[in-house]
Amino acid sequence: MDMTAMDGGFADPPREAALAFRAALQAMARPGRIEQVSGAVPPAPVSRAAGALLVTLCDPETGIYLAPSHDTPALREWITFHCAAPLVGPSHADFALGTWEALQPVSAYRIGTPEYPDRSTTLIVEMDRLDPAGARLTGPGIKAEAALNLPDLAAFQANRARFPLGFDCYFTCGDRLAGLPRSTTVTEAG
Repeated sequence: MDMTAMDGGFADPPREAALAFRAALQAMARPGRIEQVSGAVPPAPVSRAAGALLVTLCDPETGIYLAPSHDTPALREWITFHCAAPLVGPSHADFALGTWEALQPVSAYRIGTPEYPDRSTTLIVEMDRLDPAGARLTGPGIKAEAALNLPDLAAFQANRARFPLGFDCYFTCGDRLAGLPRSTTVTEAG
């Protein structure tokens, strides 16, 4: 294993993991709300926010799929060292990481079952920018409405139509992240 794979984890794991976990929960509980996280410094091309999500939410029982945009030897070693999570194909993933384009088709991921809707994949979508503007978001956790730049409205509208089945998403850019659970209604900005 390359020695650089050991770098880039949390310097103060209990504290930084707790802060990252809280940010991840807040982002998913308040769709469209942008949270800031710090601590993890994963290898390129992974953002700090995506790295923080991986080291906080993934463990040896959590399958991770790396889309072609992010499947590098350095990242594979970093995940192995910091998370000990198995790298799996899209149909077995608990988390999938990559750009929106590289994560396609979204039909390849688990959406849960009527008995176990929680057995679905959470996508970690790396974005060039993350702004509270664009698509209109309504639903649980949103007081009136929120906005977030999304890569594909139709895919998220189709995902919402399957509720309670479907995938959930984190969007990451730099040290920022936002969540979009399958329960959120997505429409064009008016």
